[in-house]
Amino acid sequence: MLSQAVVRGVEPKILKRSRGAVLRLVRQRALSMTIGAVLIAPSAWVEFVSHDPAWWMQGLALVVGATGLALFWTGLTGPSPDWIEDDERS
Repeated sequence: MLSQAVVRGVEPKILKRSRGAVLRLVRQRALSMTIGAVLIAPSAWVEFVSHDPAWWMQGLALVVGATGLALFWTGLTGPSPDWIEDDERS
């Protein structure tokens, strides 16, 4: 039971740190686009050029490619606000 309590305490810290790292990365638009392109290239190769890759490689390429595309797009367009105030709409 002690190990489960330790895991419950550690997991949120890891998730918070990784979320913070991604948010800091998105603020640096050029770096975000570069890392996005680096993630997109090998996953596109696996999806479109590779002949008969393993099922797990196709799944991993899909997840990595989607993450790279999201980073690239966010770097290109900039981060969107969480909400828009009513006064700012007009």
